[in-house]
Amino acid sequence: MSSSSQATQKIPLHHRPDDTGYRLIELPPELESLLESENAPVLTLESSETSALLKTPDRTYSLRQKNTSNSVILLSPTADQGMAAISTIRETVELELAPQTPVASGGPLKNTGSRGKWHEMFGKGR
Repeated sequence: MSSSSQATQKIPLHHRPDDTGYRLIELPPELESLLESENAPVLTLESSETSALLKTPDRTYSLRQKNTSNSVILLSPTADQGMAAISTIRETVELELAPQTPVASGGPLKNTGSRGKWHEMFGKGR
């Protein structure tokens, strides 16, 4: 049987964008393994002065958006055995391991009531 006489199976493709606003996150291998484990931990998102932070029980990752040179089309199956293009993604979120901040050797910082040297020198007249 020649290739020209073989039946070609066609898959219907529909354009049905939604307004969800999808983002793809590139996971480092160690985080992927952690999330696929039987005892996967709860992750938290927090804000910082420079970026959002994704926290696991023992690591912190900073989130950074980066543009991709090739768009990714997110597909969803349809009732007619086809596919629907629901979103075109042009940016991904990259996770970068954040440096660990050392804890002060004397334990957590205490509020001494002092507002610091700047306040003592310049803030009195305000």
